[in-house]
Amino acid sequence: MRGRAGISRLSLILALIAALLGGVALSTGAEAAIGRDDKPRPPHGLKGISSASLSGASTNDLKAWASSRLANDRKRRAGTLTISPAPAPKTTVTAAGPQALAAAAGPSALVLYDTTGPYGHLGELYAMAVSNLAGHFGTVTAKPVSAYTAGMVEQYTSTYYIGSTYYGGTLPDAIPAAFYQDALKTTKPVNWIGDNIWGMANAVGVENFKKKYGWDPTNSFFETNGNVGNVNQVTYKNQTLTRKIPTGFDGGVLHPAVSDGPDYPDITEIAQAKDANSGATFPWALRSGNLTYVGEIPFSYVSEADRVIVFEDLLFDGLAPATAERHRAFVRLEDISPDADPAKLRAMADYLYSQKIPYGINVIPVYTDPKGAYNNGVPKTVTLAQAPQVVSALKYMIQRGAVLMNHGYTHQYKNVNNPYTGVTGDDFEFFRAHVDAADSVIYDGPVPEDSTVWAQSRVTSALAAFTAAGLPKPTLWTTPHYAASATDYRVFGQNYTARLERSLYFAGTLSGGTVNSSRYIGQFFPYAVKDVYGTTVLPENIGNYEPVPYNNHPARLPADLIASAKANLAVRDGVASFFYHPYYDVEPLKQTVEGIRALGYTFVAPAALTQ
Repeated sequence: MRGRAGISRLSLILALIAALLGGVALSTGAEAAIGRDDKPRPPHGLKGISSASLSGASTNDLKAWASSRLANDRKRRAGTLTISPAPAPKTTVTAAGPQALAAAAGPSALVLYDTTGPYGHLGELYAMAVSNLAGHFGTVTAKPVSAYTAGMVEQYTSTYYIGSTYYGGTLPDAIPAAFYQDALKTTKPVNWIGDNIWGMANAVGVENFKKKYGWDPTNSFFETNGNVGNVNQVTYKNQTLTRKIPTGFDGGVLHPAVSDGPDYPDITEIAQAKDANSGATFPWALRSGNLTYVGEIPFSYVSEADRVIVFEDLLFDGLAPATAERHRAFVRLEDISPDADPAKLRAMADYLYSQKIPYGINVIPVYTDPKGAYNNGVPKTVTLAQAPQVVSALKYMIQRGAVLMNHGYTHQYKNVNNPYTGVTGDDFEFFRAHVDAADSVIYDGPVPEDSTVWAQSRVTSALAAFTAAGLPKPTLWTTPHYAASATDYRVFGQNYTARLERSLYFAGTLSGGTVNSSRYIGQFFPYAVKDVYGTTVLPENIGNYEPVPYNNHPARLPADLIASAKANLAVRDGVASFFYHPYYDVEPLKQTVEGIRALGYTFVAPAALTQ
């Protein structure tokens, strides 16, 4: 992979001028990004989700969603919001119902989510995010909260309700009265995220709620002084985490009204939010008794050092509280194709071997430049079997601690720009994308021929290419640019023991209905999970070294990766996992490795990430 014409020379020149003026410090690795052919390389940091983790269609809903919930919250504060209770169940639940079910072996999570109203689809997306994380610990059952029946919480280790639909006005409450009562009575952990906690207080009696939990949700609101303020950081376990939400899209964080006096128990402030405008601080997450409350849904806008890390760690409290502190790291070398430079591969291998660091190598078995973008207009295709020096370097790496991983078949799609050049390593393989007028990469959906048969044919061809080159069969997979359809992800899961990547999760997956490829949530993990596709996903949560800004993304230098690793120390048994392109010089890799090690992380092989 060498680069794309889509990044203008002007942009590169401006970046270099900024560096000379002190705006950006370009390392020798950044200079290498310009490439042998004097063309800037394409931005590989676009792998996975941007700060808006939802698809464009769902992200567009967030502004209206935030406005609607704040309008309802103002009505609730004024006492003018009428909330109709959920209808009573049609049948009576007896002792032969859910209470009689055997508890699942090992930790189990019940995930409840909203489905009604104009933004009901958001509930399923958020429920998938919670379910994926809970899949690290054991079994997960996800269902609409409206399907809850009495006693259900007793059958699970911990219950999670995501309040994404603000009930009131013309939208009746969909939360059954049984859930409100069970949440109060159970000794099992109940975790409430976002809206409608005031509904529970009203249902069980506000004074009863206050006497058990020490705060009053009915007197807690998302705004103070008429606005949500500017909560831009959350502190947790001595780590300051970011919260970056665009103006107009912020639905706020609930300001809990803590009840003072000897009749009320103390609350535990788990994480603290800070308003940058006023300097005020208040609980972002709190716990009292069996109830943990998180003041917002933290999945819409995320980053590698985001407050979502708090929630990722809180799952240990409910599902594996005895987990010991442990911090591991993982690095993989990315986008290695038959067109790679064998000398650079050996240099990377020598450094990592000298440091006794096991690592992954993501290999694309066929390099193709169908339009001759980097070959003077002459099409070019090279397989691993036709690149013996590269194969020799790969074997050299494997002998020195590398684990071979499969990174697509050609890492591009046909002979079209998808979105850059059509060249291996530059483009998406299983998803269509384009760069819009604002220089942002827009995901368009699965390729037209997407199907189980088509995806399997790509995998089969890729594995055959490894065999033809005399290399072992890879057992790990990373999707090119982290984007594929639900169908594709299931195919990958059938052919490999795990995926190591960030992933997309589509509406319709939990409900079992038609999958909607225009509505999805993207997610990355701080530990291995069993996701809603039924496949094991190993973490990549730190990102990659990217010395030049691209597609409205800032550069990411070693200091940025190290800072993200530091933030992830808040996860008691988490991983700092990043990737690096071997066409860069080794020095930025060394800086990153040394910085992460200095934080107390231990580098491990990918097989250790599942343990």
